[in-house]
Amino acid sequence: MPILYEDRSIIAIDKPAHWMLVPFTWQRTDHNLQAAITSSIAAGDFWARSRNLKFLRHVHRLDADTTGILLFARSQGGVDTFSDLFEGRRMEKTYLAVVHGAPKETQWTCRAKLAQDPQQIGRMRVDEKAGKESETHFRVLRKGASTTLIECHPVTGRTHQIRVHLKSGGHSIVGDELYGDAKADAASSWKRDMFPLALRAVSLSYVDPFTRRKVRIAAPTEEFLQCFGFADSRPAGSMCTSTS
Repeated sequence: MPILYEDRSIIAIDKPAHWMLVPFTWQRTDHNLQAAITSSIAAGDFWARSRNLKFLRHVHRLDADTTGILLFARSQGGVDTFSDLFEGRRMEKTYLAVVHGAPKETQWTCRAKLAQDPQQIGRMRVDEKAGKESETHFRVLRKGASTTLIECHPVTGRTHQIRVHLKSGGHSIVGDELYGDAKADAASSWKRDMFPLALRAVSLSYVDPFTRRKVRIAAPTEEFLQCFGFADSRPAGSMCTSTS
């Protein structure tokens, strides 16, 4: 897995699809990312040994089929400190999503409250009475023949937030088996092995809590854009390199 950025506190990787962030002891998948990394460090694999790594734990989560930037801390203190950035909404997050159809608005904000769906484990739903506060900003980047490329900025970090907020507006993400349009997906053609879900975390920006420096981590977008027919479309402020 490509390393996008690293310093004394954290390592950011470009997470591929299919890898899950589940408890270390969960044995029902060979794609337990935290378990694989922990085992690699214990085995003394070169990438870990060359960095003198003894500990590396994820700070936040991405869904199994979501690709892009995933942050790991090199100590428990780092996990706690960077978790506070996410929980305190001091981590600026940017995703790219490709949805079916064409939203009427070019920019909008969704504040629909989200809660677990009691009728299906693992699924979320809009619930204005019992749901938790949620907020996502959206901006249309480009419209295609039957799909639209959207830039997403989640303020809160609820489970499946971007996916449910887009679905609630009538435009599900391409490849979303839980909230999507199976008929529309069946009619589409893309590299499902590489991007089974058209959602990619492309940027994280924050003030480093230890050094007070502004850090911006970026993930490549070219393959994602090409895969979904937006190869000649580039988000504002090209997201192809990691900077700090």
